[in-house]
Amino acid sequence: MSALEKVRAVRGTAVVVPGNDIDTDRIVPARFLKCVTFDALGPQLFYDERYDADGAPKPHPLNRPGAERARILISGMNFGCGSSREHAPQSIHKAGFRAVIAGSFAEIFFGNATTLGVPCVTLDAEDLAALRAAVEADPEVEVEVDVDARQVRAGEHLFPAHLPDGARGALLEGRWDPLAELLEANEAIEAAAHRLGYLPKGASA
Repeated sequence: MSALEKVRAVRGTAVVVPGNDIDTDRIVPARFLKCVTFDALGPQLFYDERYDADGAPKPHPLNRPGAERARILISGMNFGCGSSREHAPQSIHKAGFRAVIAGSFAEIFFGNATTLGVPCVTLDAEDLAALRAAVEADPEVEVEVDVDARQVRAGEHLFPAHLPDGARGALLEGRWDPLAELLEANEAIEAAAHRLGYLPKGASA
């Protein structure tokens, strides 16, 4: 039985970061990759687009009042492209976002985000534009990413969302972190190792 949280839906306010082909270097600049842990990556999310050389804030959706409370990030096509750095979805997660909605995702980014329990769902172009308009018109509107139903709601708007079966199942069943699954299955792994003859009886895997 998995101890991981079952991710059925994510609700909260949203922030629109517009643009297509937003790559991982924009999401978290390379100079921040020297960190020993991912814990401090939240403030570095989109850092070079949010702050000037002196650290003063620029006009940016993530700098607007209330954006720090948002749980859902909305963007365009091919989000998370570029290098396969795990720091990009980690930065999004550490900044408090628990779901991402876009037109499409780079494959490696999608996988890395899913292993954090962050659903990445896609909308058709017309629906994505309507969602963006709704959020930009009312930044306080509640947005819901319904993983179970594969839908996105924003106020009175309801959009069909796309999420691959494998990722959806892992989120719904609490199997989204393969490392945690492996650690939880230690007894079963040891039993299998002994059964297959890899370890002598009494030895520990």
